[in-house]
Amino acid sequence: MKEVSASVVALEGLIDPVVRSLGLELWGLEFSPVGGSALLRVFIDAPHGVTLDDCQKVSDQVSAVLDVEDPIPQAYRLEVSSPGLNRVLFKPEQYRRFSGKRIKLRLRWPLHGRRNMAGLLMGCSETELQMEMDGEHVTIPLEAIHRARVLGSGEDSARQG
Repeated sequence: MKEVSASVVALEGLIDPVVRSLGLELWGLEFSPVGGSALLRVFIDAPHGVTLDDCQKVSDQVSAVLDVEDPIPQAYRLEVSSPGLNRVLFKPEQYRRFSGKRIKLRLRWPLHGRRNMAGLLMGCSETELQMEMDGEHVTIPLEAIHRARVLGSGEDSARQG
C-alpha cells in the first residue's frame, strides 16, 4: 500500500468530487514527482465498468480543476484509466472487497524473508492483511506494502516480480 502523502490526500480531495459528479468512483491515485516533472495516475471505476469515454470525461474535468487550483507546482502528465483486471489496491475496504482472490505484493522492506509475495488474500483490517502464502498463514502490516495488485486468473501466480 503506497504511503499516503499530504499531496496525495490534497489531490484526492480535489479529484474525488469531480469523479463522483460523473457517476464514477475514484479507485485511487498514484502521484510520482520525479525531478522537474510528475506523473498523476487517476484510477476510476464503476459497477458497469469504465469506458474510454468515461476516462476522457474525467481527464477533461480533472484537468480543468487542476488548472484552476494549481496544486502541483511542477509540470505533470495526467493519466486516467480503469483499475483493470490486475487492479492496484489502495485502501483496506478494497482489500476486503477482493478477499478470497490471489494478490501480489511488493513490500517496502523484507518480511518473512521476502519483499515480493503472492498468495490468497484471506482478510484485511484497518492496519494489516492476512494471506495464505505457500501453505502458511501470514500477516502483513499495510504500512509495509509498497504496491498490491489483484492477480488475473491467467497470470502465473508463481512469478514474484
